Parts: sequence; structure tokens; C-alpha cells
Amino acid sequence: MFKSHRYGLMTSIVGIAAVIVLLFVYRNLAWHGLIDHEIKAHTTLTQVFSNSIWPTYAAFLLDAARFPKAKLQQHEVTSRLHRDVARYIARSSVVKVKIYDLDGLTVFSTDAAQIGQDKSRNSGFVSAKNGVPIGKITFRDRFDTFEGVIVDRNLVSSYIPIRISDNAPVEAVFELYSDVTGLVGDLKKHQRQIIFWVVGSLSLCYLILFVMVRQADRTIHKRDKQHSDDKAKIHYQAHNDALTGLHNRTSFTERLEEAVKRARRAGCMLGLLQFDLDHFKLVNDSLGQSAGDQVLRTSARRMQVCIRESDMLFRTGSDQFAVIMEPLRNIEDASRLASRIIEAMAEPMKVHDQDIMVTASIGISIFPQDDINAEMLVKNSDAAMHLAKHEGRNQYRYYASEMKQQALDRLDFETGLKLALQQDEFVLYYQPRVESGSEEIVAVEALLRWAHPERGLVPPNSFIPLLEEMGLINSVGEWVLRTACRQTKKWHDSGMPRIRVSVNISSGQFRTHSFVDMVKDALDLSELDAQYLELELTESVLIENIDSAIKVMEALKEIGVSISIDDFGSGYSSLNYLKLLPLDFLKIDRTFVKDLATSEKDVAIIKTIAALAHSLRIKLVAEGVEEGYQAEFLRSQNCYEFQGFLYSPPVPSAAIPDMITSREVRRAV
Repeated sequence: MFKSHRYGLMTSIVGIAAVIVLLFVYRNLAWHGLIDHEIKAHTTLTQVFSNSIWPTYAAFLLDAARFPKAKLQQHEVTSRLHRDVARYIARSSVVKVKIYDLDGLTVFSTDAAQIGQDKSRNSGFVSAKNGVPIGKITFRDRFDTFEGVIVDRNLVSSYIPIRISDNAPVEAVFELYSDVTGLVGDLKKHQRQIIFWVVGSLSLCYLILFVMVRQADRTIHKRDKQHSDDKAKIHYQAHNDALTGLHNRTSFTERLEEAVKRARRAGCMLGLLQFDLDHFKLVNDSLGQSAGDQVLRTSARRMQVCIRESDMLFRTGSDQFAVIMEPLRNIEDASRLASRIIEAMAEPMKVHDQDIMVTASIGISIFPQDDINAEMLVKNSDAAMHLAKHEGRNQYRYYASEMKQQALDRLDFETGLKLALQQDEFVLYYQPRVESGSEEIVAVEALLRWAHPERGLVPPNSFIPLLEEMGLINSVGEWVLRTACRQTKKWHDSGMPRIRVSVNISSGQFRTHSFVDMVKDALDLSELDAQYLELELTESVLIENIDSAIKVMEALKEIGVSISIDDFGSGYSSLNYLKLLPLDFLKIDRTFVKDLATSEKDVAIIKTIAALAHSLRIKLVAEGVEEGYQAEFLRSQNCYEFQGFLYSPPVPSAAIPDMITSREVRRAV
């Protein structure tokens, strides 16, 4: 009986949902019907305009680009056209008219202030320019018409091509706005009435069924909850330690096996720390078991505070504990955790009104360096723990001594990296980008290097991930941006051709609230014109929060900088987001360029990316161009710029002027 009622209840809910969906479909159909009706009406008006008024003013409007904006707004021909258009639309629902030439310039508007605006990127203009009328409905709380300002109105705007006949070429684009507030109000009123009666009837059926199943549902829910609680209690008792609440030995064995499998699949490291409390038996023997239990509970709480959210803490024996560090990004993280636990345990504990000191000895083993087997990892860390005890207790030891040295070297490397910015050890190298046709240097990419006092010039892949982990990437990134802008301005002031500079932006930089202001400051301080700055973003930066990314990119475009997507195709490329982004360049990842001679798949991928970029009017840049045949193929695919060792490796800033000069001499020869 209960099941039948539940099925009936679900059917009612599905029915209500279906009706709501149908109502929205009806609404959309009505909406589109209204828009289509207005587009047809606007098309008819445009045709009449083309045959009557347009020939009189066509020559003036199509040549309007030669006039300054202010003069065009006040021109006597514009005034006459305004009067003619006002008479022309006086008896229609049209409240505003604009005319664009084929370059997107607003050559006429019933709102004179809008004359001279550039609408070349407007999707409606582009559609009409290509011969396809298009329209949409919008709500405006305030709207300027040729008769004055109207408020709170629904408007249909249409972009209609102006041509003498259907087969004639498009000469200009007509934009018309119609006030459809009354029609929209009627549609909404009818929809509300339908919703009220249909949903009300179905809701009544739902209410009746709901009352019928309510009691039965409560009974079954109570039974299920009791069963679930019992099951959870049994599972907790089987996998958790009753004294400390931590996972127990059984859970440790299972979780370690699972963690090793995950690390093996992901190809990453895993850390295992085992430790016991020094002289714990003495506490039990001298103060009693209750004191020992209190020490264990206090120790467990202190350890819990030390570990990361992703780590798992276990009580594996009487006074023995273990931590699985997953994932382990680097070996020093295990050292840091061990140090934190030793420091936390060193604090005195109040037990039975006595202050006692309890220390810990810790052994560390690493997957896969020490072993790839869970059982052997346990044995190795246990051996390292006993070594720590043997060497004096209250310390940690790695199973392999060379790992300890490796960890120390890494910590030394991090210390040097923290001081690098203060000590002016960072430098920028620049790799030229050439225009594909002329092979003229038109841009350079700024690339960060670390001039280490002992290691020499350190490549970025050795330290940039560390900068991100240490939280230094934003300050170093700001230094890179300011230095690149300042250097480019110096080149321009020296009389060199005005080349662009591209700067890679990390995800951490891009997500900061002050990023746009930081770019403005870099441009203001260097006095570099924004059009000569290009910001390179990775696909992962955009996918994380596409809506937020679009807002930031639009703010950057308002400043005037160019934006490119770096290594396109190597990540989670999405055509859906690509069409939304205000991009100037796509940089093909070098992995697709490298094997062009042997890989048909890479050829196909580049052709696809090139066709996509061309259709979206985004310029294509190829990285990693090292061979002449690669350049020839990419040139055949309308690739706009090349970057790679075929033209130049990254070089110091001082080398760029000579490179540009030598290329100019070669072209002259």
C-alpha cells in the first residue's frame, strides 16, 4: 500500500514539474513569436525606408566616417534625416532608430549622443551585415527615444540589413527599437492565469496524497534511522579506538593499502609517520592506568591539531600512533609535520595535579622511494622510529639517510628563494615572437629566471612551483609585470619599433581582487601604452570560475591590454567558454608543433584550432617553432605569429635591440 501511495505521490510531482516545463516552453514560444513578429515588421519598415528615404541620404551616410564625431552629430544633413525619420516612424511602435555603416560606425541615431560610436563587435550588427536580420527583447528601466525618455519598458531591438532588393548587397545596417510593454504584459498575465489554475489543481492532488503517505513515511523513516544508527555504531566500534576516538589498527591497515593504490595510480608520493611516546610505560607504572589514559587522550588531541586536513591519524597500539600523509607534495612536508608533533608534545601535561613531560620518537618512510608495498612501508618507518629512539629519543628519522639530506637541501633551496626578491636575484629573459609573413619581431615574451649565487641561472620549472607553494607567487608576479612594462617602455623610448611584451599570469595572481589595479599601476608607473602589454592566461585559470574570469578579462580589456590563452589544447579546452571570452590570441601548445612531420593527429589538431581561431577572429600564435617545415605549415594555416628556437631562444634584455636591428638590415638586403 505504501509503495503505491509513494508512486502516486511521485507521479503528481512529476506531473507538476512537466506542466511547469510546458508553461516555460509556452512562454519561450510566445516570446520568440513576439520577437519574430517585430523583426518582420521592422524588416518591412526597413524595406520601405530603403526605397524611399535611404537613396536621398545614402551617399552622405556611407561617407560619414570622414567627419569628426561632433561635426557629424551637428551636421545639417543629420538634422534633416532626423526629421524625415521621425515622420517615417511616427505612426508605428518604433521609438528609436540607428544606422550603421559596414564598418560598424553609428552614422545616425535618433539619440544624437550615440552618433559616432563603434559597434563593429556587436553580434547583432555582424549578423545583419552578413544579411541575416536578428532581434532580441530587453527590459530598460530608463530609455532615451527620439521623443524623450521613457521608463520601465520592454523593448524589441532588431538589426536589419539595408539593401535595395533581396538579392542586392547590404549597404548599411538599420537598428530599430519597438515598445512592446503592453504585449509583454498581456503574455505574462495569461501565463499567470494558466499557472494558477493548472498548478493549483495538481497541488490539491499532491496535498491529498501527501497526507495519506505522511504517517507511513514517518514510520519507515524511524525504522531506517534506527538501522542506520546501529550500522554506523558497529562500524565505528570496529574501526575506531574507544579511548581517543582515532582510527584504530584495523582501519590503519585498510586505509594504508588504499592510499598506496591511489598514489601508485596517480604517480605521486605518500608519507608514513609512525611514532610512540617515550617512557610511556613509566607513566603507567608510576601514576596508574587512568593517568596513562589521560596522557593518550591529550597526546591524540595535540597530534590532531598538527596534521593537515588531508592527512589521517591512527592509534595503532598501546602508546603507538601513525599518520598517513596523502598526498605528499615533497619530502620536507613530512619533516615539517614531524617537527610540529615533536614541538606540540614537548609542552608539559597536567596529569593528576602533576606536570609531566612526554616526548615522541618518530620514524618516516616514503612511497615509492622506500618501498611500493604497504607492509614494507610500515616496517621501514618502524625501523626509522627505533633508530630515532636509539639516537636519543624526542626526534625524527627517515628510513633512508639520503632522504634526510635531500630534505635539508630542499629547505636550503626554499630559504634562498625567500631572499631572492629582496636581494635582486631575479632577472627577466625575453623570447622574440615574429610575424609569420614578414618574420619581423613584433612581440617578446617575458620569462623569469633566478640568478642563484651558487647554482647559476635556475630555470623557472625548478622554482615557480615552490613560489606558489610558499605563497610568494603574487609578489614575484607583480615584480615581473612591472619590470617587463618598464623595459618595454625603455625600448620604445630608445627609438626601437613598438613591440608588445607578453607576461604569464598565474592563477593565484588572477584570482586576487586587486589584480586589475595591479596591472593599471604597472602601466602607470612605466608609462607604457596599454596596447603594448599582453597577458597570458592558462586554461585552468579560466575554468575554475568562468563567470568571474570573464568579468576580470572585460575589466582588463577596458584598460586596453591584449589577452591570450597560453598552451591552448594541452588542458581542458572548452569551446563553450572560448566563445564567451574577450580574447586576442590563442597560443598553440608546443607539444602539437613538435611532431608535425610524423603525427597526422597533431596536424589535424592544429588545423582544427586554426579554423576555430579564424572563425572567432582570434589571432593564432605557435610556440616551439624549431624547424622551417613547421613554420611553413603553420603559415599555411594562417598562423599570425611564431615563437621558438628557429628564430631565437630566450635572451637577456640587452640583446633585443640588436636582434631587431639585424632583422631590419636583413629585410632591407
